[in-house]
Amino acid sequence: MTLPHHVPLAVQTRGEIVESVHHGSLVVVNPTGGVLRRDGVQSDRFYPRSALKPLFAVGLLRAGLALTTEQLALAAASHSGAPRHQDVARSTLADAGLTADALRNAPDLPYGVAERAAWLRAGHGPTRLAQNCSGKHAALLALCVQRGWSLPDYLALDHPIARVLRDAVEDLTGETIAIASTDGCGTPVYALTLDGMARAFARLTTAAPGTPEAAVADAMRAHPELVAGEDRDVTSVMRALPGAVAKDGFEGIQLLALRDGTALALKIADGGDRARMPVAAAALADLRPDLAESLAPLFESVALGGGRPVGALRAL
Repeated sequence: MTLPHHVPLAVQTRGEIVESVHHGSLVVVNPTGGVLRRDGVQSDRFYPRSALKPLFAVGLLRAGLALTTEQLALAAASHSGAPRHQDVARSTLADAGLTADALRNAPDLPYGVAERAAWLRAGHGPTRLAQNCSGKHAALLALCVQRGWSLPDYLALDHPIARVLRDAVEDLTGETIAIASTDGCGTPVYALTLDGMARAFARLTTAAPGTPEAAVADAMRAHPELVAGEDRDVTSVMRALPGAVAKDGFEGIQLLALRDGTALALKIADGGDRARMPVAAAALADLRPDLAESLAPLFESVALGGGRPVGALRAL
């Protein structure tokens, strides 16, 4: 087993002591894919996890799927499971003549903290509709209906829709997929470089109007609250940077592209979530000082002691 050569990217302090260190790797590219900054590994491949969803959404549109702007934003989302999120996913299914019974994603509670608490107070348990990937799965099923493909096995690696997803990812990243596995929700997940993912997100934000890439980016920009949810950092950063497109992924993945095509891809080595956005925000602000004020609220998170701030997690 060969371990990636990650570097320290963030620390958490408590008092005067560095309590924890988060290692990882990041790359920032310009609109043509030229590297503006690199920390850590160059050619290692990682699973982008849910950061693949916008690329999958492009593939679905290329295959002929028609969605409303809200449905398309949710297809690219890891949503919090709020009532609106579930309603939009339900509408995607209903427009295809389906119900939530057709979903094959893993049942789960809502991902958002407040949304999960409200769901449990209401006496609900895990469902496929509440799970954060239900918008993507609803869109996959809708394309299957449109193309006349079988529904029960839509997650099979030899299903026609798997080729739609793979082709879109390979085209947008410019990389050939050599390693694939299954994501937590049941869809394929592909091993890719940070450079490839950054290039793909740069293509989303610079795409010509009327293209599937532009449609996905515009839907995410129009509805950042659907891409994640209230009190989620992905929603916050898209609101702070008009025209930007952002998507996180489990195991410490963050993608963020500005309207001009400057794009960042990040992997936190330990798979934890807390260092992801502070590192991404600080790296972009270093390159674009004009964005520092907008990004400042995302630069750090507070470490508490006895209910009061005693330290912080921040990028190096």
